[in-house]
Amino acid sequence: MIRQISVKLLVLAMAALLVVGLSTTSFSQDDKEIEPAVQTSPVEESPERAVLTQAFMCEKVENNSPINQAAVFSVARGQVCCFTSFDPVPQPTLIYHKWYRRDELSTQIRLRLYPPLWSTYSQIQLRETDKGPWRVEITDQNGKMLDVIRFSITD
Repeated sequence: MIRQISVKLLVLAMAALLVVGLSTTSFSQDDKEIEPAVQTSPVEESPERAVLTQAFMCEKVENNSPINQAAVFSVARGQVCCFTSFDPVPQPTLIYHKWYRRDELSTQIRLRLYPPLWSTYSQIQLRETDKGPWRVEITDQNGKMLDVIRFSITD
């Protein structure tokens, strides 16, 4: 009895596999080649460029960790940082943090990225005359804009 049930289960399992196998294949016009009925996408190739995954302003960076992310900073803090993370980084790459105060380029900082993933930051020291609206444009080495972060310096 148990042997009959086992044989029946085995036959049912094989039939199910056969049905599944036939439903995932189709025949070409000349019935010589078997191709998948559902086109599977090729394995996704890694991008040619580094991919920006995080970008924000913070008060400082310690042990490669941003501290106190914000959009408004007091000039009394003495500095402000732009923190960026990239994943993946397929090859050594240059990026730029372009710091603008009131739409005027204040400083441009070149940063290097290394495979397979990389985080980096730039910072500026704050002075009383730095109060007002700011932005940091993050670009690749070809000048392509990756992100823009806006923030303000106050009393």
